[in-house]
Amino acid sequence: MNRYAGLQLLAPYLRPYRGKVVLASLSLIIAAGTVLAFGACLRALIDRGFAQGRGDILDYALASLIVVAAVLAVASGARFYLVSWLGERVVGDVRRDLFAHVVRLGPAWFEVKRSGDVMSRISSDAQLIEQVVGSSASVVLRNTLMCIGGVVMLVVTNPKLAALVLAVVPLVVAPIIVFGRRVRRLSREAQARMADMVSEGGETLDAVRTVQAFAQEERAARRFGEATERAFDAARQRIAQRAVMTTMVIFVVFAAVGFLLWMGGHDVLTGTISAGDLSAFVFYAVLVATSGGSISENIGDLQRAAGAAERLAELRAEPPVIVEPATPRALPKPLKGAVSFEDVSFRYPTRPEQLALDGLRLDVAPGETVAIVGPSGAGKTTVFNLLLRFYDPEAGTVRVDGVDIRDLAFADLRGALAIVPQEPVLFTASVADNIRYGRPEATDAEVRAAAETASALGFIEALPQGFATHLGARGVRLSGGQRQRIAIARAVLRNPAILMLDEATSALDAESELAVQQALDRLMTGRTTLVIAHRLATVQKADRIAVIDQGRVVDIGRHGDLVRRDGLYARLAELQFNLSAAAD
Repeated sequence: MNRYAGLQLLAPYLRPYRGKVVLASLSLIIAAGTVLAFGACLRALIDRGFAQGRGDILDYALASLIVVAAVLAVASGARFYLVSWLGERVVGDVRRDLFAHVVRLGPAWFEVKRSGDVMSRISSDAQLIEQVVGSSASVVLRNTLMCIGGVVMLVVTNPKLAALVLAVVPLVVAPIIVFGRRVRRLSREAQARMADMVSEGGETLDAVRTVQAFAQEERAARRFGEATERAFDAARQRIAQRAVMTTMVIFVVFAAVGFLLWMGGHDVLTGTISAGDLSAFVFYAVLVATSGGSISENIGDLQRAAGAAERLAELRAEPPVIVEPATPRALPKPLKGAVSFEDVSFRYPTRPEQLALDGLRLDVAPGETVAIVGPSGAGKTTVFNLLLRFYDPEAGTVRVDGVDIRDLAFADLRGALAIVPQEPVLFTASVADNIRYGRPEATDAEVRAAAETASALGFIEALPQGFATHLGARGVRLSGGQRQRIAIARAVLRNPAILMLDEATSALDAESELAVQQALDRLMTGRTTLVIAHRLATVQKADRIAVIDQGRVVDIGRHGDLVRRDGLYARLAELQFNLSAAAD
C-alpha cells in the first residue's frame, strides 16, 4: 500500500485552486533554479575573476549574484504566500466538509463514538494537513528539485566525483524507507492518543459541576494527566524514530561531502580540475546534502500527515446509518398530523440483545393529544427517536399522514415536528438566537411573541441585554426552569403540525408550571401532541393515555378508566401521582 495514500484525500480540495497550484509550482521551480545558478556564478568568480585577476569579471559575477538573489527572493516570497494560502484554504474546506458529514451521521453513530475524538480529527489531524499543504510538501518538492538539479550539475562538473555521490544515495534512501514506515505507524498512534486526551478533557469540562459536586477534581485531573502521559509517550516514540532517521541521513550525507572534498582537493593539487570547478562541485555537493537532509526531515512530516489524512478519510468514509430516499415523497398539504406506529420493533445498536420496542402499535389521530406513560426503560423515548427518524425500525412502519417516514426527506419530516426535551439543549448564543434556532428567518416580533407564549418574556427582559444576552455554554447562566421555557419558546416559534413533549414542565416550580402549562395548552390546540408524562396534570388533560411496558402498548384509554382497571397504569399512578388505585 502506498505510504502516502491517505494524502489522496486532498486531491479534490486542491482541484478548485489549480491556478494557484500552478503559480506556486512555477515559483518553486524558479526558486530552485536560481539556487542552482549560484554554482555557475561561483565558478566564474573563482576561475575567471580571482585566478585571472580580472576586475571586470568580478563586477559581472557580483551583478549576476545580485540578480539571482533578487529573483530567488521574489520567487521564494511568492511560493511562501501561495502555498500558505493553499494550506489554510484546503484545511478550511476539509474541516467544513467533514463536519457537515459528521452532523448527518445520526445518533446511532455517536453511541459508539466519542465527540472529543471526532473533533480531535477535525482540528488536530486537519492541522497536520495544513502543515503539509502550506509548508512541508513545497519544501520537499523544492529540495527534491534542487537535489536532482544538483546531481545533474555534479555530473556536468566532474563525472568521477559525481559517481561517488550517486553511490551514497542508497545509503541515504534506506533509513528514510525503513524508519519512515515506523514513523507513519507511530504518527497514527500518537494522533489517536491525542484524541483520547482531548475527549477525556472535554468530557470532564462538560460535566464540571458534577465533578465538583462529588469532589472528584483530583481524580479528574489524574485521569487527564494519565491521558496526557499516554499521548506524550506515543509522541516520544515517534520523535525518537524520526531523530534516528535524521541522524543517520545527515551523517551519511555530510560524511560523503567530506570525502568528496578530500578527493577533489587532491585533484586540484594534481591539476585534474580547477579551483573553480571544485568550488562549484562542493557548492552543489553541499546543496545536494542539505536538500537530502531537509527531505529526510520533512518526509517525517509527510508521513505524519499521511497518518492524519487516513484518520480523516476514515471519518469521511463513515456511511450514514440513516439515509434519505433518492426520490422523497411529499407530505400532504395541509398537513393533518396523523401518526401511526404499525407493529414496530427496534433494538438500539449498542444493545442488540434487547428489544426496545416489540411490535408496538399506536395510532394518533390529527389534533389528538396522547400521553405516553410507563416504567423506566419501557420504550417511551424510543417512540420519539423513531418518529424523528434518528433510527429506523428493524420491523414495522412509522407513518405521518399515511406516508412511511422512510420515504420522506429529513427536512420535510422534521420540519413537521417540534420537540421539547426533558433536558433542554441551549447553544452558546443569544436568547433570541436560541429561540430562533428552529426557524432562523423568524422576525424579532415573532421571537418575542413565542417567548411570551412560553411565559419566558419576564425573565428574558430582566437579563442584562434582554434578548441579546448571551447564555454561555449550554445556557449555564439560566436556571433549569428558565432553560426549559426557552426550549418551549423554540417549539412555539416553529409552529409544528406534531408536537412532542418529553416531560416539558418537569423543571418548573408550581407557579411557572401553571403558566407554561397554560401556554402549552394554547400551543397544543389544533395540533397532534405526543407527551411523555409523569405528572397528573399532564396526563389528565390528554385525550388518551398509552401505557407502554417492555416495548408494547399494554393499555390505552383515559385516566379514570385506566385507574379503575387496576392494571399497570393504576400502580404507576399510585407511585408517581400519589393517588390511591381507586382515584378517579
